[in-house]
This record gives sequence, C-alpha cells and structure tokens, in this order.
Amino acid sequence: MSVTGTLAVPGAVLHHRTEGTGPLLLISQSGEGDADRTVDLVPHLADTYTVLTYDRRGLSRSRLDHPERGTSLAEHADDVRRLLEAVADGPALMLGCSFGAVIGLHVAARHPGLLRTLVAHEPVAPGLLAPDEAARHRRELVDLQELYGRAGLAAVLPEIARVLGIEPAAADAEPGLTPQPLDARRAAGFDRFVRHDFTAVVEDVLDLAAVRASTTRIVPAVGRTTPPAVFDRHCAQALGTLLGTPVEVLPGGHNGNTSHPRAWAARLKELFAQAD
Repeated sequence: MSVTGTLAVPGAVLHHRTEGTGPLLLISQSGEGDADRTVDLVPHLADTYTVLTYDRRGLSRSRLDHPERGTSLAEHADDVRRLLEAVADGPALMLGCSFGAVIGLHVAARHPGLLRTLVAHEPVAPGLLAPDEAARHRRELVDLQELYGRAGLAAVLPEIARVLGIEPAAADAEPGLTPQPLDARRAAGFDRFVRHDFTAVVEDVLDLAAVRASTTRIVPAVGRTTPPAVFDRHCAQALGTLLGTPVEVLPGGHNGNTSHPRAWAARLKELFAQAD
C-alpha cells in the first residue's frame, strides 16, 4: 500500500509517496519525471525497501510560491535533505536518474551523513567533464531551450533524445509495462524541465572535491544500450574516474528504469546490498 503526503519547504510544497517496508530508498527521477514515473519499478523494490518518490518542485502536484522562478541544483538538493529528515530515521539509500543523479551528487557533497549509498545513473553534469567538452554540452542545452522556445515540444523532444542517447521506443523493453503517454501533466513537466532545469544544469557548479571526499558510497552507472559518444554516458564515466570506482552497467539505456524495471530492481538490490 502506498501512502502520499506533502511537505512544506521554502518556496514550495512537495508531494511525496512511500511504498513498502525496510530501509528507506529515495528515487530522484529524470527529466519531467514525477513521483509516478517509476510506477513499474517501485513494486519490485518495495518488498525490500521503503521506497520514497516525490514530485520535484514545479512538477505535477508540488506547488510553487512563485512558478516563474527557476530552481538551482542546490535548492533541489535541499528539498531532498528536508524530505529525508522528515521521513528517514537514519542514512538513506538513493537512486538518482539523469537530472536526479545530479541532485544526488549535490546531496552527497553538501549534506554529509544523509545518504549511505547513491546510485548515480548517467548524471547530466557537464562540470564532471573537461572544460572544452563541458562548454560544448552546456551550449547544446541552451540550443535545445532556444529550439523549444521557437518550435515547441514536438520539435525539441527528438533533439533531447539525440543529445542524451535516448531510444524513443526501446525494442528490448520488458513486457507488460504501464503506458505513460505524453499527456498534459507530462507536457507541463517537460516545459518546466526544459525552461528551468536545463538552466540549472548549465549554471551548476558541482564541488568535485566534496563529491570525491563524501562519506556517501557513490556508484556511477550507465545503460547498456546508451551510445558511447553521448554526454550523459561521458559524465558517468568521468564520475567513475573522479572516484576511482568502476562504472556499473544497468539494463536498457538512459531510461532503463522505465523500460527494464524488473531487471533494474534485481541489479539495484545487489548494488545496495554491497554496502551492508
């Protein structure tokens, strides 16, 4: 049985949901993903963990005091801190996907002791890369924002997929997945993500020394079918180099958490158990 709730934080009210029993596992979603994005993954984790999902501020049911304002990654990390302090009774586990993985890195760097283990899957964090490559990818994100402003969501989605190496229709997806059409709620989430969260990534200054020194066990991860040349895969590899840690390979691609939920759950349980 799932339990929903809200939490007031500076400038917003966050919607969150818990399901299952056991150690707390927070999932910070990718892109426009809200608390329901991993609807097929959570049931396969809830037999082992209390799984906490939430709508990032500005998405779906998480209300903003000032909707026109953007949110920095430091603010997103502070939201996670407040959520965990309200719900957890000790250091938590965390799965961060793409943008959510960057939030996780900020939590690990800024809030020592809050996370026991973070699995960071393909973080969109140009600051992990060499300066020339980082500048090129920041420019890519700005170009995507400009395309969205000119031509809208239908034009920008294929380009986002190209930049991040996303397969629009994963041919090897597991059977029986819950349909997740591009409805009005997801379209509004994409609007927030492209207009504001892209800016947060472009302007972000990730403290690499603090990431490296963090007491959190950080596990960099990539998708098996994510193309080797795309920048989110490069970021995960750079994170592994920074930490001196092997990069784990998970089933599927950039969105393997939604295309391969059963296989992901099995592998995540193995990865989290290695910390015990």
